[in-house]
Amino acid sequence: MSKHIANAFWQGNLTQGGGKYTLKTSGYEGSLKFASRFEDDKSASSPEELIGAAHAGCFSMALSHALDQAGFKPERIDTEAEVTLSKTKDGFSISDILLKTKGKVGGIDRQKFLEIAGEAKEGCPVSRALTGVKISLEAELL
Repeated sequence: MSKHIANAFWQGNLTQGGGKYTLKTSGYEGSLKFASRFEDDKSASSPEELIGAAHAGCFSMALSHALDQAGFKPERIDTEAEVTLSKTKDGFSISDILLKTKGKVGGIDRQKFLEIAGEAKEGCPVSRALTGVKISLEAELL
């Protein structure tokens, strides 16, 4: 099976420190900081944003494949993942992920598209890894 490696480095305490992450395969790097995770600072990423990117990418690929397997030719799948970090009695947890997807697919009706999208949401490996999180789907056919 394939393995994928990411690295994260953090220096300093939680609120004053900072860090970066590196995706080993592509070499892509980004920064992490407290204010981007818990406040409204948009100058760095957060673990939740990275999970959202992974989930949106996984779902888009799974939906494209499922559509193709069902005999439809997807032209474009565009998915956004809204990841909610909530404070609970046990600390902070990812409580919800809303996948918002739009697909341009020839020859399919809305109902069939929604059915296949729902199956892709359940079958996507990232969805399966996040079974403790409420995952919702909004799907729109363009």
